[in-house]
Amino acid sequence: MKILSIRVIAFFLITILVSIGTVQGARSSENPNVIIFYVDDMGYADPSCFGNPDMETPNIDRFASEGLKLTNYYSNSPICSPSRVALNTGQAPGRHKVWAHFASKEQNRVRNMVDFLDPSVQTMARSFKANGYATAHFGKWHMGGGRDVVAPLPQEYGFEESLVTFEGLGDRILWDKKGLNGQSAKLGRGNITFVKKHETTGIYVDRAIDFMERHRNEAFYLHVFPNDVHDAHVPDEAWLGKYEKYSTHPYVQKFYATLDNMDRQFGRLIDSVDEMGLSEKTMIIFTSDNGPTDWPRYYKEGFTPPGWTGPLYGRKWSLYEGGIRMPFIVRWKGQVPEGKTNETTIMAAVDLFPSLHAMAGLELPSEWDLDGQDLSKALEGRKMKRKEPVFWEYAGNPGILKPGNPLFESPTNAMRDGDWKLLTNDDGSETKLFNLKRDIGESSNLAREYPERTESMKKALLDWRNGL
Repeated sequence: MKILSIRVIAFFLITILVSIGTVQGARSSENPNVIIFYVDDMGYADPSCFGNPDMETPNIDRFASEGLKLTNYYSNSPICSPSRVALNTGQAPGRHKVWAHFASKEQNRVRNMVDFLDPSVQTMARSFKANGYATAHFGKWHMGGGRDVVAPLPQEYGFEESLVTFEGLGDRILWDKKGLNGQSAKLGRGNITFVKKHETTGIYVDRAIDFMERHRNEAFYLHVFPNDVHDAHVPDEAWLGKYEKYSTHPYVQKFYATLDNMDRQFGRLIDSVDEMGLSEKTMIIFTSDNGPTDWPRYYKEGFTPPGWTGPLYGRKWSLYEGGIRMPFIVRWKGQVPEGKTNETTIMAAVDLFPSLHAMAGLELPSEWDLDGQDLSKALEGRKMKRKEPVFWEYAGNPGILKPGNPLFESPTNAMRDGDWKLLTNDDGSETKLFNLKRDIGESSNLAREYPERTESMKKALLDWRNGL
């Protein structure tokens, strides 16, 4: 009897364990896919659905008509590496000693930076992978690797597959044998293919489509991070004719041709999701890492830099709105309202970590302190107010790039709390206060008119800065 009882108990235990395993194994197929399309150096108003007056971006516009636009979404830095660290970790990039873009070892040292993001940190990819998702990153990496820095591969951050470029290691595509591309080639560590620069976005989309085909019956977390529309813009010569009327400003002509191609490639990606029957199973986010280029060379040649910020002041490398406020669209058929615009919720890249976990029905990783907030209700179309301000730091350390237009050079710290935005330097100088609801172009400094608010916000901002 005892032997029989043991066998019966063992049978039931095995049955329960198998059932649990089956449920866990099936869980990933029941949860939504996540795709993040993260453009490089796109201005707030570069897509025509955000105000571009000169050209149409029909695929981005169509995507917006099928999803939800947010007009108060922010990157957590006005430059690429820290903005990507914030997106991936859900934390302020300064917590990881990432103040600017990763460059050579010497440049990183001067800026008081590490050479690459610590691979032991928690990332969205690592968390989604732990929940049974297939994971992949195709496109610009720039969280370590390149120049003279040998860094961990994307696989060490939770991505099962990757294809990057000269600002990362592992399998990658390069478009030159000189300069930064040539330095990358000398580092090895991965299969290297040389292509034309204008082919890169299409190649990333090809890889993404192949990845989705192979994982269409399970949940996946996918990055498509084009190098476009970062300059230098080197479009196919055949694309330039469409923008012949801008030939007197060759930089704008080349930029529009590049943006046009990126829009077409994004359309291919969305069409593939729909053709695979995955539109109701897939959250797709479209946004950018920071504002448009502002190299001094454009001004020296007598041109304004390409890229459109609409009513916003400032550009890349600036904490004014044009450097950090980004276009943002989310689509998830049947879950996110179509053709709507949220003009009130303030969201930042660090908020995506908790928000996407909530929308996917996943628990957040334990013992990982997020700077972001769960704003999933806003992404689902409801009005929602964030509980805490958004904070930024840029150029408080030496050797960091600044705008080519000196008027766009901002104080080194900023915060937004509701309609109010304050900027100040580490020593409390050059303090500026704006009401963005009334003054989106940051033209009227209200610091003297609102001394109590100014001092309260300044204290909160500098306390945050010192906490980094």
